[in-house]
Amino acid sequence: MTNLSTDLPTRDFILVGFSDYVQQPIVFFPVFSAIYMLSILGNLLLISVTIVSPQLQSPMYFFLSNLSLVDMCLTTVVVPRLLLNLLLNQKNISFPECIAQVYFFIAFAGVECFILSSMAYDRYIAVCKPLYYITIMNRKLCLQLALASWIINFVNSVLHTLLISRLSFCGPRIVQHFFCDLLPLFKLSCSDTSVNQLVIFTEGFMIVALPFLVTLISYIHIIWTILKIPSTIGRKTAFSTCSAHLTVVTLFYGTMICVYFRPSSAYSPVHDKLAAVLYTVFTPMLNPFIYSLRNKDVKISFKKLIQSNIYM
Repeated sequence: MTNLSTDLPTRDFILVGFSDYVQQPIVFFPVFSAIYMLSILGNLLLISVTIVSPQLQSPMYFFLSNLSLVDMCLTTVVVPRLLLNLLLNQKNISFPECIAQVYFFIAFAGVECFILSSMAYDRYIAVCKPLYYITIMNRKLCLQLALASWIINFVNSVLHTLLISRLSFCGPRIVQHFFCDLLPLFKLSCSDTSVNQLVIFTEGFMIVALPFLVTLISYIHIIWTILKIPSTIGRKTAFSTCSAHLTVVTLFYGTMICVYFRPSSAYSPVHDKLAAVLYTVFTPMLNPFIYSLRNKDVKISFKKLIQSNIYM
């Protein structure tokens, strides 16, 4: 097969999207458009509420506003290009655009992992060490955790994009996905991708698995502490402060781990697309609703914000 790496910047990739098993993929356009609009509006509203409401000026809501911001960014990296594909049947994507999509997707996905682990740690201190909560979760620590989440992952994403840039691609560049992701690009490469996959399983462990372990260990301690509370009402109240975050963690990590941390022989384009739809499209839309519906303070703040805008 002819090596086409020399003209790589001028050769486009083709994003198959959903056309390989749906005859009329444009039927998905109104569905994904509505979900994307709900995601952007819901997260913007949640950020606005956490900023303007005095009762939401706490570490938990600071991290929640960061989560909403990264959710908007993550879904914006993927969905607008998908909508363009569905509406205009414009499946070509240039190499620089593809690499940019890979870079920002990895960066924002990593930030989400770190923010979720920071929120889990915050809930651990609140439930297990309530007397020290104000001292430990001070403003300085919260800012440091948030900044570290963004900086580390944007620097880390450079490594993956540099490694993908050095690959050669031979033959048809048909990406069996609806956006440029690492695993589908590996399948197209005629170069040795063992280094790339090794980086995913080693360096990726630091970025994804360690935050997941922090989250898991935090919730083991939280659940153990809640079970020791003698009052049923007390246990219910303590668990209600963590249930929304636990739901979001399960949705996000469950799909991410199934896609990226498995043998390459188990690769399935159809299953990967469905999983990717969950963590890039549905989860960013669901997060504002999960936190607002399961949190009394957020619901009260929503009502006050709406009422103040009505009477203005």
